[in-house]
Amino acid sequence: MVMTLPQLSWVRQPAFQDAALACGLLAVCLAVNNPVAVLRAVGADPVISGLGGAAIAWGWWTATGFALVGVALRRRWPPAMLGVCTAAAVVHVAVLSVVPTVVDLSAVVLLATVASRLPRPVSLAALAGMLVVVAGWCLDGARVGRPVNGLPTFSVEVVHHLGPPRGTDDDTVVNQAESSNVWSGLALLGSVLVAAWAIGSGARSRREYLHQLHVRAVDLERERDQRAALAVAAERGRISREMHDVVAHGLSLIVIQAQGADAALDNRPADSRAALRAIVKTGRDSLADMRRVLAALGEVEDAWHPQPGLEQLPGLLDQVRQAGTTVRLRVEGTPAALPSAVDLSAYRIVQEALTNVMKHVGAGASADVVVCYSDTEVGVEIGDDGPAVNGHRGDGGNGLRGMTRRVQLLGGEFGAGPRPGGGFLVRARLPIQERRS
Repeated sequence: MVMTLPQLSWVRQPAFQDAALACGLLAVCLAVNNPVAVLRAVGADPVISGLGGAAIAWGWWTATGFALVGVALRRRWPPAMLGVCTAAAVVHVAVLSVVPTVVDLSAVVLLATVASRLPRPVSLAALAGMLVVVAGWCLDGARVGRPVNGLPTFSVEVVHHLGPPRGTDDDTVVNQAESSNVWSGLALLGSVLVAAWAIGSGARSRREYLHQLHVRAVDLERERDQRAALAVAAERGRISREMHDVVAHGLSLIVIQAQGADAALDNRPADSRAALRAIVKTGRDSLADMRRVLAALGEVEDAWHPQPGLEQLPGLLDQVRQAGTTVRLRVEGTPAALPSAVDLSAYRIVQEALTNVMKHVGAGASADVVVCYSDTEVGVEIGDDGPAVNGHRGDGGNGLRGMTRRVQLLGGEFGAGPRPGGGFLVRARLPIQERRS
């Protein structure tokens, strides 16, 4: 049966990997260093007085067991296991005077682990302590004349020029002496320890760098989600304003036409029929606008219609006139094509202002719509001469808030309030960011 990746997930566990590393060190030691032969040789001529070969063997295997345990638990307690492995290596080479084996590399492995998992000051202190231990061992061996077992050494020939003796023709007398340079062992062990610390410290730096990249990626993803949420909220606000403009204007016309049809039903059937036709047309237009808004949400397919603009103002004013409100239109400047956002917003502002006139002003009132074109902006003004008879105007309703929001998004100016001679005035100026010829 083939093992799948989920079934082999235990192989990637740190505890299993550390245990495998400890077993690997022991296997390599048994295969390469042949510690049995080494212990027999040492036991034949023990260094420590009174200590036999069996005692040395037991001491070596005990220290080796502690070293392997330290490697197996290196990620759980790095400082403590470093001390255990260092002590095991000291017992091997300093106390028992046994040739260093692969197992003694456990101290080097633990030093790299400490440098990889603990702060740099702690790992530097551990490195300094191990360098002191190595230096003390090497210097003590040089003092008592004990060779540094298992480490390469080199010989230095010392020549003393004593000068010619009296009555001879010899130029020099050479006194040769050969001595073991203990500094070679210190340099080698120190280099190994420094390299292990550097490898561990580099692994720690790389892990911290990857962590920072991960945190940065998470922050960027969160920022992207926040921007998307803000964009969705802004789009919802825009669609809600569109729905409000479409529904409020259409329903206002329908209500006014229905009231007129009801009043003329008995005495003027022709007027009632005309009002009903106007209601049907207004309802259809409103439904078409609503389908266009819903199409922006992706809920209605193949329902796209051109967005209205100032060119459709005459049709809008005809609907308002049919509802019984007199509306006059005046255009100042030269009409020109506008950016779609500006064109739509100007139309919606006029539409909403006229809707408020029909909702809040009594019969017989009139309204004036002024559209002013210039090179830098387009302005619209909607004013009426009637008092508010159905609620208060300018009190911050949804219509005025929607118009204000539209103008703010385009960076324009908006104002609404009572006129000095009576009535109400809505004024908006929209900057033209791009002109299309």
